Amino acid sequence: MQNIAKMITEQLRNPNELDISLRMEFGPFETVHKWKRMSECNEFVGARRSKHTAVAYKDAIYVFGGDNGKSMLNDLIRFDIKEKSWTKTGCMGTRPAPRYHHSAVVHRSSMFVFGGYTGNILANSNLTNKNDLFEYKFQNAQWVQWKFTGQEPVPRSAHGAAVYDDKLWIFAGYDGNARLNDMWTINLVDENHQWERVEQKGECPPTCCNFPVAVARGKMFVFSGQSGAKITNALFQFDFETHTWSRVCTEHLLRSAGPAPARRYGHVMLHHARHLYVFGGAADSTLPSDLHCYDLDTQMWSVVHPAPDSQIPSGRLFHAGAVVGDAMYIFGGTVDNNVRSGDLYRFQLSNYPRCTLHDDFSRILKSQQFCDVTLLVGADQTTVFAHQAMLAARSQYLRAKIKEAKEELAKRIAAGEEEAKAECSYKSRPQLTVVLPEATPDAFNMVLNYIYTDRIDPTEKDEDPASPATILLVMEVLRLALRLNIPRLRGLCARYLRANLCYSNVLQALHAAHHAALTCIKEYCLRFVVKDYNFTAIVMSSEFEQMDQRLMVEVIRRRHQPSHKMSANNEQEEEVIGTTLEQDMCVFAGGGGAELADVKLRVAGAVRPAHRSILAARAAYFEAMFRSFSPQDNVVNIQICDTVPSEEAFDSLLRYIYYGDTNMPTEDSLYLFQAPIYYGFTNNRLQVFCKHNLQSNVSLENVLAILQAADRMRATDIKEYALKMIAHHFELVTRQDAIKNLAQPLLLDIIWAYVDGQRFDTPLPLQPRSLPSSSSADTLTEDPEYIRHRSGK
Repeated sequence: MQNIAKMITEQLRNPNELDISLRMEFGPFETVHKWKRMSECNEFVGARRSKHTAVAYKDAIYVFGGDNGKSMLNDLIRFDIKEKSWTKTGCMGTRPAPRYHHSAVVHRSSMFVFGGYTGNILANSNLTNKNDLFEYKFQNAQWVQWKFTGQEPVPRSAHGAAVYDDKLWIFAGYDGNARLNDMWTINLVDENHQWERVEQKGECPPTCCNFPVAVARGKMFVFSGQSGAKITNALFQFDFETHTWSRVCTEHLLRSAGPAPARRYGHVMLHHARHLYVFGGAADSTLPSDLHCYDLDTQMWSVVHPAPDSQIPSGRLFHAGAVVGDAMYIFGGTVDNNVRSGDLYRFQLSNYPRCTLHDDFSRILKSQQFCDVTLLVGADQTTVFAHQAMLAARSQYLRAKIKEAKEELAKRIAAGEEEAKAECSYKSRPQLTVVLPEATPDAFNMVLNYIYTDRIDPTEKDEDPASPATILLVMEVLRLALRLNIPRLRGLCARYLRANLCYSNVLQALHAAHHAALTCIKEYCLRFVVKDYNFTAIVMSSEFEQMDQRLMVEVIRRRHQPSHKMSANNEQEEEVIGTTLEQDMCVFAGGGGAELADVKLRVAGAVRPAHRSILAARAAYFEAMFRSFSPQDNVVNIQICDTVPSEEAFDSLLRYIYYGDTNMPTEDSLYLFQAPIYYGFTNNRLQVFCKHNLQSNVSLENVLAILQAADRMRATDIKEYALKMIAHHFELVTRQDAIKNLAQPLLLDIIWAYVDGQRFDTPLPLQPRSLPSSSSADTLTEDPEYIRHRSGK
């Protein structure tokens, strides 16, 4: 057992994502996803403003320019993160003229300000766009204007600016007459100050202004902005190396993802870790105050729900933002009634490693390791290998088929018709066989992908999401989802079909829906055909001439029945209902999958039924074990390093393995802190949550349990902290009944800590805080079945 653990430690699945040097840091911590209003900038330091810029340099935020509603500004003010105070910044040299809608970026130890709109607002004189470039050197507080040779960008404002590869990149904006979409770059370290026009390739965003840009992973991202009639809420990315634009498109994927933020302008978009955060702006005459997050790994949008005690900023536009450490700062902007703001808000960002649950299950499906059921699919009985646990957890129909197949196999073995095989090994052909004649192989393989990952891509073979072949494939998947009782997949398929119906595929879809008895899709196809702006073009097509006579009659009759005409309310998209992968695995781990368990996990006297395929998918430790040998009596003794965890901590570990749950009592976090390293998880997500939990939640109520766990795990820093807290609050802690359960050596440690505390009397900050909800990836929807399971009912 220890040899396996050593091997896993040396050959981790993804060692770059594991940090074994995480250390405890105790003290006051900000609650994750909490908005907090900071010190307002007083008028004698700097005016309230909008259309300004904000950049981060070291532990400070620098705000330049903008307008106060009466005049343009060119002052530079500074907010010190540690001191939490505003100051004016002294400057040498000639500063830029007062301006707004300019850009500002940081490169090394300098801030670069480009372009913008200058002049006298009240007098409406000398108003013009600029294309000048100023450098502000932080180290000596000096402004320097750059001079150029050769061609230059046209003067502009409300553009985007970014720094990459020691170059400043300028994109789009407004030149006073029209919106732009050109791009220019200049080397910031070369002594030859010369602009270069960038030849852009690919799907370029429309001409736009008042949009934000963010740089991440070698790309520049642009989201929405003012584009006239072409305004969109699409996210575009520009590859700096190939100079190629592409629209980030995920509409073709069938998965449960939140919609992109509404189209808007005057907003901010900031990059942190693997996320892009979008806040504020004007969205179709409203000023939303919600915060949207785009995950660069999963390519999914979500709304970030603020912590309950947040001081949420009101909606605004033309504000500015910057990221310092793990916090995002939003300053100023125009709020209701065209009022300028001088408020500064801080938002505590999360920096948790991504959840790999879906990726882990996808990997074991593709590798076909530890498969324990053979599926014969379709009329030709195409062979598909899978895992009983995953099928049973996601589909009650497949669970019943597996049970039926097991009973039939047992009868054949009892009658001597078939010889019982040993437990399925690493890659042996499973003895258990389930026949699914009603399914087609292509559609079933897509359903199987959904069962393991909660997502499928119908365009893998045909890149056109609206091609007739893709539409018919999705319809077959929908039919299977109904047959296999997977309601969420059914809803995703229906939503996909509604979004991709068009002239070229609707008649084929109608024909297929009619013969497959898919009433909901057939009804939607009929409504699409009889719409006023669709009907003539469709009935005059050659495809309509070849349609089944009964369907042709049904279309004509529907056209002449006014009661069936679509209303705006009828066209609203139905909500996708059903359980997610996390919810299904939660129920399965909580007892729903006990009858299919093929291994037992033992901690001290507690034994839990488990499933080899799931354990091997999530932990390299179990994968190596089950590939090498079968445990005696199918029982695995659980430990973490040299320590046997508590029964409660063991249950927390199983919840993480089965469905990625990171919510656990603080004392469990101590036991599981080293689990990602010992068991070879894909990354150290669990370890980071344990660290945050321990740092934030040591309190008088649980300090004795923490002390016991720290002593057991030989975590000296946490044990020392717990002893100091007990000594500092000696009377309160020693009155608890839990102290009677401590071993004598720990009681002696408490006495010595109390004596030392009396001698030195060192104050100890007490900051009990609850760990907030981790992220959307860990939060399970409040499904009734899930609630009943968690409450033990």
